[in-house]
Amino acid sequence: MASVSIVLRKDKLNKNNEAPIHFRIIKDRKISYIATGYIIDVNDWDDGNKKIKSTRKGRDHKETTAKMNAIISKRYSDIQKEVIDLETLKKHVSSKNVKDVVFGKKAEDFYSFADTVVNNYDIDSKPGTFSRTQSVIKKLKLYAPKLNFNEITPKFLSEYENYLKTKKKPNSINTIHANFKFIRLVFNKAYQMDIIDLSLNPFLKYKIKTEKTQREYLTEEELLAFYEVKTQLGSRLDLHKDMFVFSAYSGGLRVSDMLQLQWKHFDGSNINFTIKKTNNQLSIKIPNKGLEILNKYKKEDTKSNDYIFEMLSPNTFKLTAKEIDDAISSATAQINKNLKLLATDAEIEKNISFHIARHTWATRALKKGISIDKVSKLMGHAAIKETQVYAKIVNSELDKAMDAFND
Repeated sequence: MASVSIVLRKDKLNKNNEAPIHFRIIKDRKISYIATGYIIDVNDWDDGNKKIKSTRKGRDHKETTAKMNAIISKRYSDIQKEVIDLETLKKHVSSKNVKDVVFGKKAEDFYSFADTVVNNYDIDSKPGTFSRTQSVIKKLKLYAPKLNFNEITPKFLSEYENYLKTKKKPNSINTIHANFKFIRLVFNKAYQMDIIDLSLNPFLKYKIKTEKTQREYLTEEELLAFYEVKTQLGSRLDLHKDMFVFSAYSGGLRVSDMLQLQWKHFDGSNINFTIKKTNNQLSIKIPNKGLEILNKYKKEDTKSNDYIFEMLSPNTFKLTAKEIDDAISSATAQINKNLKLLATDAEIEKNISFHIARHTWATRALKKGISIDKVSKLMGHAAIKETQVYAKIVNSELDKAMDAFND
């Protein structure tokens, strides 16, 4: 009789102390595994009850954990039933036979596994990533409605790349790069979970192409002109101008983080918060210009939970992750629209968006002599190579300055 159990594969522990959850099938002392599609921190696993623990506070986390456990439990019951049915029909079956019947060709079906990866972003309350990766798969399905892992070869990727480049609305090189990065991620996860062999990964031979993009930023003169644009006190235009300038002086904060800053995150000198994109904690000492802007928005009746830059509803924190993401996207669109108007009034001929404040802070910081490792830390970059592009901009300006000696 074959036995089925739910196990945490600590033998496949990664550098983040995470391990995949598998269904283990034992038949005649031989073992096969079927991946659930979930990877969790080993400290979040309840080995006694064979389920994921709800270790963090918050409604979203508890709902996510409950949903994951329900999916795993349902699949576990289905596998047990399929094992019983198989052994009823055949006297001699191996653990591999059981796995092949239970998982069959689905183990090689690319879309089946890719949908699991995509849906995990929804379960993990990452609506932005969920939406983007969902679009990647939807686009690929238009090109190839049915697709197994072994059909995605270097030749297939080359032909798909050409297709994306020559569509009625061609994709840029960097858009294709982002699409292919996710496809590669699906292959890597499939290999990690024993769904495919390493030899099936086409990205071992196929190089994803990218192209350098020009990072726009404001010079000191342009930033001053932008700040000096006359706006009506208390207007949305005035608020959006202050938010942009605050970011350009205070670590290049992303608009998503700016919108969710509350007064409880400010201790009088530093902003202490968790970066929305990376979930890393950060503390930034606010310079005088930033303090000047904060003082402008501090009121006598201000509460610790009030947003510093009031655009989101006070009850936004009660919404689902998807609803919060939608609210941030809507507010960002309003901000970017007004920033273009402000840039026109400041006679700045650059395509302005809020992200330009981030580029502006980085280039200004490096010019003022702040070391690249500190700039990287303050910007919340996962790796210093993300910050090096700004160093190249500054070095390029220095090279141009030296050309003056050729006159």
